[in-house]
Amino acid sequence: MTAPDLILAGAEVRTLDPARPYATAVAVRDGVITAVGDESEVRDWRGPGTEVVPLAGAHLVPGLVDAHSHPVWGLDMATGVDLSGVTDLAGLRSALAAAERIDGWVVGFGLDHNAFEGRAVDRALVEDVLGGAPAFLRLYDGHSALASGAALTAAGVTGPRTFVQRSEVVCDAGGRPTGHLVEHAAMDLVVRAAPRPSAAARRERLVELLSAMAATGLTGAHVMDAGDPELVASVARETVLPLRLRFAPWCMPGVDEAGLAELVARQGRGGRHWVVDGVKFFMDGTVEGGTAWLEHADCHGQGTAAFWPDPDAYAAAVRRLHAAGVRTATHAIGDAAVRHALDVVAGLGPGGRGRHRIEHIETAPDALLPRFAELDVAASMQPPHTAYTRADGTDEWSRRLGAGRAGRAWRLRDLRDAGATVALGSDWPIAPYDVRGVLADARAPRGAASARAGLTGLEALEGCTTHAARAAGESGSAGRIAVGLRADLTALGLDPVAAPADELTEAPVRLTVTGGHVVHRGEH
Repeated sequence: MTAPDLILAGAEVRTLDPARPYATAVAVRDGVITAVGDESEVRDWRGPGTEVVPLAGAHLVPGLVDAHSHPVWGLDMATGVDLSGVTDLAGLRSALAAAERIDGWVVGFGLDHNAFEGRAVDRALVEDVLGGAPAFLRLYDGHSALASGAALTAAGVTGPRTFVQRSEVVCDAGGRPTGHLVEHAAMDLVVRAAPRPSAAARRERLVELLSAMAATGLTGAHVMDAGDPELVASVARETVLPLRLRFAPWCMPGVDEAGLAELVARQGRGGRHWVVDGVKFFMDGTVEGGTAWLEHADCHGQGTAAFWPDPDAYAAAVRRLHAAGVRTATHAIGDAAVRHALDVVAGLGPGGRGRHRIEHIETAPDALLPRFAELDVAASMQPPHTAYTRADGTDEWSRRLGAGRAGRAWRLRDLRDAGATVALGSDWPIAPYDVRGVLADARAPRGAASARAGLTGLEALEGCTTHAARAAGESGSAGRIAVGLRADLTALGLDPVAAPADELTEAPVRLTVTGGHVVHRGEH
């Protein structure tokens, strides 16, 4: 064996490789695992240039992956004042009154729907504390926002608009915009007028963010948007990206053949530690925003329409991309959206198995669960989202769905029992990116999902390793610690399988290795 660049020695290695489940040392060369064995073999492996990292007492596992994140697009989403700690209207008004202005604007993010205390989202609730400043506040779900009157004026929004996709500028009975902007096309009207960080600031924030993510043990992320290829490419040329990023650009309603051809042409583009691989669809929006596609209307009479006004057009786009060998991921939160996405994959025939995935799946009836395994459709789920609901059903998500559908919340355990691939993620900046929290919430879901069992420690770990790799079509190159696979590795101070879920959130991260590069060193 050629001498390795890096040897990790003295750890309790959980490989997730059935051929050799446990080891105590791992060797790496040129970003690939070249040996898995015992610490007694290290002397024979090492060469004059080998770095040996002692990991006595650490638990080494395959590199942890966030199966749904927005680390580049999220730089713009998570701009301004963080409103995630706001719990009521008084707190929101206080936060906005004290918020720092950005080029004269008040910009905020992470605002919980529950902060409006059951009231309709309306700029009249906060207008008087803004002092006339334009304000653009993203709600935590990423699918809706509140804009002040001055912001609407700056964007030229004076009344309702018609969109190709499911979006709405909410207006009152007189046609006056309330400031509530629902879904991407409506929000983009004001986003284009709002201040945006400079290219230099975005670059600095990207490097800081990816480094902070690596410090939680993350080695990769499935990025469910197009990101900013120029920004990512420039950073990747100058330094080692701490996380391996797989981008899936959006395919939106109204796309024509040229647009589909461009999505196909973009596949495979990338550089060191980043690549475009897949396409992201939206079949619906969110429960709280009234845009989740449900089999029956929510308590406000909303939720009976798909994000694609013509769901058959979505099916045709998936078929076109599938024929070109492109993997797809579909955002589907409501039961009707999940059913339709599964039906479309079923229509692809046997060739569709193992190539497509569904994101979120926040509520689903029993009948849909076995179909994930039958069709080999990966279920990509975000356990931290459960924290935005309440066990007593008084939150906006639960109230809109009603007790029956809220009782089918985030069925991680049931999907695993049904034989599905269940990949886990955070959906940052919708929820915190710390992968230790993702693992903990998968084992002990919160809020509306707290009454049902979560995953075992091993299953949660698999959700961020082997199942994440399977969802991305990477089982042959990632997700396990085995010779010939990518050297993406995470060393924790606690055993992520055996440690209690609440202790796991504070587990020391001893080492993070991405592509054979040590991208984070913690305290020993």
